[in-house]
Amino acid sequence: MGIFDFFKRVDINTGVQEFQQTKDAVLLDVRTSGEYREGHIPGSKNLDVSRIRNAGSVIRDKHTPLFVYCYSGSRSAQATSVLKSMGYTNVNNIGGISGWRGKIER
Repeated sequence: MGIFDFFKRVDINTGVQEFQQTKDAVLLDVRTSGEYREGHIPGSKNLDVSRIRNAGSVIRDKHTPLFVYCYSGSRSAQATSVLKSMGYTNVNNIGGISGWRGKIER
């Protein structure tokens, strides 16, 4: 990772497309359950960032490709960091649903 990688803008639309093309991947929404109920990307699972250390009960295989999002990208960045520290090997922060141009499920 180079110094300018920090400034790269994450595009959730590209991230969801990559998720859809990745076998056995999980799309993980780390917003609160209330936010999730208000609208989420179809096919996503919800695990509040405050409970991210419980990820093993939702995603048992630590090699599962994870595509993580929240509202703006901040909580998903925090969650990806924790998941990596827990030994998950394929974790991607795809940003925030605020930039999503696709269908929302309620």
